[in-house]
Amino acid sequence: MIDLLITGGTVIDGTGAPARLADVAVGGGRVVELYEPGTSPDGARRTIDAQGLVVAPGFIDVHTHFDAQVFWDPACTPSILHGVTTVFAGNCGFSIAPLPDDGAYLMRLLSRVEGIPLDALEAGVPWSWRSFGDYLDTLESAGTTVNFGALVGHSALRRTVLGTDSQRSELRPGELEAMQSQLRAALEAGAVGFSSSWSPSHVDGEGDPVPSRRAGADELVALCAVLAEFDAAQVEFTATNAMFEDHHLEVMTDMARAAAAPLNWNVLIPYTRAMTDSRMRAGDHARERGATVIALSYPDVIRSRVSFNSSAFDPLPGWAAIMVLDHDAKLAALADPSVRAELRAGAESVVSANSPPVADYAALVVADTHHESRSSLRGRSIGEIARATGQDAFDVLCDLVIADDLRTGFIPRPPASDDTAWQIRAETWHDDRIVIGASDGGAHLDMLTTFDYPVRYLALARTRDDLELTRVVQQLTDVPARLYNVADRGRLVAGAHADIVVFDADTVDAGPIEWRNDLPAGAGRLYAEPVGIAHVLVNGVEVVQAGQLHDVRPGTVLRRGRDLTTER
Repeated sequence: MIDLLITGGTVIDGTGAPARLADVAVGGGRVVELYEPGTSPDGARRTIDAQGLVVAPGFIDVHTHFDAQVFWDPACTPSILHGVTTVFAGNCGFSIAPLPDDGAYLMRLLSRVEGIPLDALEAGVPWSWRSFGDYLDTLESAGTTVNFGALVGHSALRRTVLGTDSQRSELRPGELEAMQSQLRAALEAGAVGFSSSWSPSHVDGEGDPVPSRRAGADELVALCAVLAEFDAAQVEFTATNAMFEDHHLEVMTDMARAAAAPLNWNVLIPYTRAMTDSRMRAGDHARERGATVIALSYPDVIRSRVSFNSSAFDPLPGWAAIMVLDHDAKLAALADPSVRAELRAGAESVVSANSPPVADYAALVVADTHHESRSSLRGRSIGEIARATGQDAFDVLCDLVIADDLRTGFIPRPPASDDTAWQIRAETWHDDRIVIGASDGGAHLDMLTTFDYPVRYLALARTRDDLELTRVVQQLTDVPARLYNVADRGRLVAGAHADIVVFDADTVDAGPIEWRNDLPAGAGRLYAEPVGIAHVLVNGVEVVQAGQLHDVRPGTVLRRGRDLTTER
C-alpha cells in the first residue's frame, strides 16, 4: 500500500548520483520505490506535488545538545524546520545520563557550559531516571518527532562514580572500572557511543573545569576501549579551541584505535591557514597509525550574539570565575577597578588571529541594549564609542553592561570572510577528513544560530561555483549516516526509512534571527526559521508543511545495535 506519493520532483538521493526527475512512493514508513515520471501506480492515499522542487533524504546532525530539550520539545526546534530529521545528542561529554545522586550539578553544568536556562531545565525535564537505559526508555515512552540518538558523556560518568570528587585527576582503585561498567551498561542499552572534552571553554556551574577536563589520556583511552566490545559505537571529542599540539594528536589517535571506531572532533572553523592546517593534520596523524579521526566543520561564517550572561567569555584567562557569579555579585565585580584590570589583562593576553573573537573587546558591536537612552549605540563597536567619548574601551564595555543590568547583546569580531578565507573553507568542503555539521542545536541558546547549517550550506551551493548541490546533499545526509552507521537512513532509495526533505533550490536559505520566550518557565532563546523548505517527513509522516510544524511524534529513539549497526 502506498500511503504517499511525492510527484514531479528532482530527486537527489544522497548517494552522490546525478539528480533526476522521479516520483517517490512511501508506505509503512519506508520508501517503497522511485518511479520514472508518469509511471507511478495509482491509489496513493495522498499526493505531494513537488514539481520545481528538490526531493532529498532528511538531514542528519551528529552534533547537538538536545538531551534535555527533547522532553519539552520533541521536535527539537528549530532544527526540524531546517530539514534535520535525525539528531545525535550527548556531545562534548555532556549527557544527562547516567544521572548522579546530585543531578542538580548536571543541570547547573548544562546551564553554564551550554547556555540552557536553568529554569527551563528544572521545569521542562522529568529527571526521573538513573541509568542511561532508563533515560532512553523514558524518552521512548514520551515519543519524539525527530529520530534521536545519544552518546554517553564523560562528565556524567565521572560525576556518577566520583561524586563531589569528580574534579580529582587521580583515580582511586576501582573507580576506572566503575566508569567502564557504567559505560558498558549504557552501550548495552543502546547508547550511541562516548564523548569527552578537554576544552578550556568548558566550565561547570561553579566556574571550575568540567569533570572530563580532569581526566588524563590513560583514562580516556581506557574508556574508549570499552567501545571496542560493541558494534557501531562512536567517539566524539573536543580537544582544545586553539591549535592542536602533539599530545592532542596522540590522544585522539589512541582513543580511536582503542575504540576500534572513528573519532570526530569539534569543531573546525576554517578561516586562517595556520589554524586550519594545524587542526586538519589530526586526520593524517591518525591514518598513518591505522585510525580514523575526522573534523566536524561548520560550512559558513558563524553568526553569533554574546552577552555577559552567556559562557562566551569563559575561555578568556581569569574570566570564568567572574562570569559564573550570581547577578548581583557579577555587577559588583565589574564595577571594581581591580577586577576590571584583571579581566582586561586576561583578554589582551590572548588577542590574535586564532584567539576567541570575544577577546578583541574593542571590536564587539552592540547588537541590542535595554534602555532607550542607549539605543543610539546599536550597531557601533565598543572601540568606536570609546573614541567618540574619549573613554577607555574596556571601561566603556563594563559601564554599558552594568547600565544594562548584564543584558547587553554584542556581535563579536566575525571570522575572516575575504577571498583567502573562503578558499580555505572551499578546500575543506571537498576534504574527506571532515564531516559537515557542528550545529550545537539545543545549546548556546542566547548566543548561536548554527542550527541553520543545512540551509546555509544549500544556499552556498546556489552561489558558489565550487559546490555542487548533489555533493552538498550527500554531505548533509549519506556522509554522516555512514560515519555513524545509521541503518537505512541518509539515502533516498527503495527500502530506506522515509525521512525526506522537499525544498526549493532557488530560494532555500536561513531566515531572519529573532528572540523567542518559548522555553519552559518563560525562558527565551535565539530562533530562526528557514526559507524554501516545503515539506519534512520523518519515517513517512509529514512533520513540517510550508513552515508549519505538525503535532505528531513519528520519530525513533535510535539505539546502537538495532538502529546503528555495521550489519547491512
